[in-house]
Amino acid sequence: MMRKLKYYVVLAVGVFISVNSLNAQSINDLRINEVMLFNTNNYTDNFGQRGAWIEIMNMGYNSVNLANCYLTNDLNEPKKYKIPSGDPISIIPLRQFIVFFADNKTEHGTLHLNFTLDSTHRFIALVSSNGSTIIDSVTVPVLAANQVYNRMPDGSSNWEVSSFTTPKATNEGRVEKTSAGEKFLKYDPIGAVMAIIAMMVVFTALIVLYRIFRTIGKANQKAVQRKTAKSNEGKIEPQVEEEVAGEVFAAISAALYMYETEKHDQESAIITIQRVSKIYSPWSSKIYGLRQLPNRSIVHQPKK
Repeated sequence: MMRKLKYYVVLAVGVFISVNSLNAQSINDLRINEVMLFNTNNYTDNFGQRGAWIEIMNMGYNSVNLANCYLTNDLNEPKKYKIPSGDPISIIPLRQFIVFFADNKTEHGTLHLNFTLDSTHRFIALVSSNGSTIIDSVTVPVLAANQVYNRMPDGSSNWEVSSFTTPKATNEGRVEKTSAGEKFLKYDPIGAVMAIIAMMVVFTALIVLYRIFRTIGKANQKAVQRKTAKSNEGKIEPQVEEEVAGEVFAAISAALYMYETEKHDQESAIITIQRVSKIYSPWSSKIYGLRQLPNRSIVHQPKK
């Protein structure tokens, strides 16, 4: 029983530490991103009034609740303004912004601080809920009316003075980005370089394709030749025998017959085999068995 109790205690402590660590990590993602000291014709609050304002950005990728954190313009008084809890407006979504008004009018709501900013009070600090850890701080230089002191780009360590204000929006929106086409048009107004580059790309691609197809064709030819050579190994080419005329077979047959039937020492007849121009055998030819018609001759008798 005690072992299980210890296990649950350790588990609860681990969960508590993990939650606190995650919360601390989220709070540390906050940055004071843009500040305006003198506002005469710029951003207004929900009451249509203008005043100094402070923009805070959530650099993280999860929502952060500012409740119970502090904002101050005096390091000797880090808990000067406590952001109240229970108001959903204090939750900053990921990569988003919140704007506080330094107008000393807390009765107007959560976003209105109990101090002001001016040429003598230009320090701002965001303090964690423990009242001592400074999350972020900045000392704003003396600004003209409607100028801002902002980070460029968002959340970076680089600060700039600008007349282009972006409350509750990214500071990078004021940077005019030139497209690659516009840059190329500047250096090649008539398009000659573009045409040459396009032709070079096309011809280069054709040459590369030609070399590839040629190499593949040669490789296939060699493979076919090797395969044919292997298949022909061990094969004996058939010898073409000379065709023998039928008379030869007939003479041989007759000689063998006479040899078997007339066995004597002296032969009374001599068989002569004469090769003719015709290679077929006349023994089976039908022309020699046909009856020949007599030739009719006409005799002219002299007149008496």
